[in-house]
Amino acid sequence: MHKTTRPSKAPNEGLEQESAPIAAIDGIDRRKRIPLARQIYERVRTAIETGVLAPGARVASARALASELAVARGTVEAAYQQLAGEGYLLARGPAGTIVSPKLPTTLRGRAPRATSARGDMGARGTTHPAPAAPGLGALPLQLGIPALDAFPRKVWSRLAARRVRGALAADLGYGDPCGEWALRQAIAAYLHVSRGIVCSPDQVFVTSGYCASLGLIAGTLLRHGDTVWIEDPCYMPTRAVLQQASLLAQPVPVDEEGLDVAAGCRSARAARLAVVTPSHQAPLCVSMTLARRLALLDWASRAQAWIFEDDYDGEFHYSGPTLPALKSLDENDRVIYAGSFSKVLFPALSLGYVVAPKAVAPLLARAMQAAPSRSSRVQQATVADFMTGGHFARHLKKMRLLYARRRAWLAEALRDSLGEPVEIDQTRGGMHFVVRLRTRLGDRELARRAREAGLSCQPLSDRYAQAQRGQRGLLMGFTNVTSFAQARDLARRLRDAFAID
Repeated sequence: MHKTTRPSKAPNEGLEQESAPIAAIDGIDRRKRIPLARQIYERVRTAIETGVLAPGARVASARALASELAVARGTVEAAYQQLAGEGYLLARGPAGTIVSPKLPTTLRGRAPRATSARGDMGARGTTHPAPAAPGLGALPLQLGIPALDAFPRKVWSRLAARRVRGALAADLGYGDPCGEWALRQAIAAYLHVSRGIVCSPDQVFVTSGYCASLGLIAGTLLRHGDTVWIEDPCYMPTRAVLQQASLLAQPVPVDEEGLDVAAGCRSARAARLAVVTPSHQAPLCVSMTLARRLALLDWASRAQAWIFEDDYDGEFHYSGPTLPALKSLDENDRVIYAGSFSKVLFPALSLGYVVAPKAVAPLLARAMQAAPSRSSRVQQATVADFMTGGHFARHLKKMRLLYARRRAWLAEALRDSLGEPVEIDQTRGGMHFVVRLRTRLGDRELARRAREAGLSCQPLSDRYAQAQRGQRGLLMGFTNVTSFAQARDLARRLRDAFAID
């Protein structure tokens, strides 16, 4: 394999890009009687032992750290020398100082295991198991993660590199807070063709994802104390966003036909907004029937309410006719359509969008002007190139075929390994399915056992506003099951974890 030789760097060249954050080892206190060199030594050592500074990470040069902490350079060098003598640091001369790739044996296993829940808003879940180690990607069966192994990284890298190389001085500014115009045009064109949604680019607003999109609508179109319909069961971050906006969430039951509009009218007819996932309900994956869609639109028109249509994975439909987007049926302009690139491209993009009714587009534009954060202009431009170049449509077609195959693999493997106690709700689309086991164990206990086996299953019962008998099951993603052999291995691990004979 051909290797390129990179020129050697001066000791401090590129320090900001390659060195570990100084903040990780900051915090010396001159009021203490402990020598400054000892304080620096202890903070660096603690950062290494707790995993804040990973093996191989480059630390700040003695000169840079001394300047940051306002101490003598010799003070930092004394701390570094002691750390190097104990095997914590490795000095590489002009190449800089790094955390030793081979830490002392006394440190092995000392770093704490990550056990906190991960707030992955793209995964359509309440809580998640401990994240995989950096660089290892998604956990087996994890929800809401597209097939990362099948993403066209070479095409993406080429498009991104071309954007960076061709950037002008004007491209380095903040850009339009409503989103790059090229991306808004590309989204409008795509929705017109694929989802039957007729809109102009100035109705499209680019956000950092689902929660930002819903927060934008809640903060702009609703007032404190307004009531909002949410599906029951639902995508749990929805409740958090509404609570943050001081809105009242009214759970409305979901059955095999989707949101029960009649039940919603009985419980809160005067609600100001309904948040729905009509293509593939999160988490049940059922599609809202045409009759229910028309009833929901009629309610919104009569109540002068809004509908927030979250079409997070509407592109992935495997059998039967594809139902139109709710927005495409909206004759009274009451539907706000929301989409996400996290499910169709990759989660690290943190890129979503909303399509606003014409009447409120100016309000949202003003709200976006005051938005606290904006998505990367380079990433937005790359997504636009990916779409206009035809790569997006080809990628979606490939993923539909791939997901259908991976879905079948996992379903067959689960039936073979778990036998009669298992029932699988295989709906017509989505990126996961609901697995129900006839066992005395609750779904929370089953999910706990799966997590202990290194598998990411989530309990269905956690998604309901109120506990309901019979509403138990495990949510399992199938998009990253790369072979039938892997599917069988995962099914056997679940069988062993559940102790099913």
